[in-house]
Amino acid sequence: MAKNSPTESAVTAENLSKTFGSFQAVKNVSFQVKKGEIFGFLGPNGAGKSTTIRMLCGILTPSSGKGIVAGYDITKQPEKVKEHIGYMSQRFSLYNDLTVEENIDFFSGIYGIDRKKKKERKEWVLAMAGLKEHRRSLTSELPSGWKQRLALGCAVLHEPPILFLDEPTSGVDPISRRRFWDLIYELSSKGITVFVTTHYMDEAEYCDRLGMIYGGKLIATGTPHWLKSKYMPEGILEILCDQPQKALNAILNLSEVQDAALFGNAIHVSAASIDNAIGVIKRELSLRGVTVQNISKISPSLEDIFIYLTENNKANAERRP
Repeated sequence: MAKNSPTESAVTAENLSKTFGSFQAVKNVSFQVKKGEIFGFLGPNGAGKSTTIRMLCGILTPSSGKGIVAGYDITKQPEKVKEHIGYMSQRFSLYNDLTVEENIDFFSGIYGIDRKKKKERKEWVLAMAGLKEHRRSLTSELPSGWKQRLALGCAVLHEPPILFLDEPTSGVDPISRRRFWDLIYELSSKGITVFVTTHYMDEAEYCDRLGMIYGGKLIATGTPHWLKSKYMPEGILEILCDQPQKALNAILNLSEVQDAALFGNAIHVSAASIDNAIGVIKRELSLRGVTVQNISKISPSLEDIFIYLTENNKANAERRP
């Protein structure tokens, strides 16, 4: 099979499904990832993110559907797919009993990097990961943020056009997470396509485009800005009050309210008409003896969008016979 032309997608999934016994982990998922973009796959643990990424990497065989990665069929040519991608799992895929340098050498051998280029690529990884002074340190002794950057370097040693990152920042401190995303941007600027799974809503904001997955189903795709304007064009209400749980229970019973959820000590409310909802909510909370400190219209976060879509998905499923 010929490789994709420059105008085609780097990754294509068509009705991709995976079943384990009687459990369907991924249900007819379809999407495309453009060359050079950062595509985020957003969803909670158990949503089907890792199963999807493993199918696209040629590690798991789909139960049905089709996938094309770097111009190769994931079912018919899984080994070709593996040659043209980088893959980093949330466990970093490193050998803790080897030194930093030995891990790099090992993965250089796995990827078949020739001797002339091996040294150059090794020094690049050490510089990128900030580990030049720790090349002889045991990997097991490294802080998690350093391990993370080393694993990323090992995943792109062979300069693949597509990089798959499966929950790469899980268990890593916020500063290391931010630096890791700086590295992702750097790779993307060089034309590498990055496919990243995450359950962190703030990380999803860094992506060019998102696919939101819940219960094995793709429930929405688009840029962060488009998703917000599409599903909550009026924005949302943020309510600060003295009894948030009592207020939430009261608000959820109002016909003017589509959905409401606690966000820290605040309540976020979605409604078909924000202006109409404000007056109704104020009156209801006053009758319930709840003191409102502030009620204001704000721009929705991706977390607001995700909660809205998942609640709608649940409601639609319950209405089906």
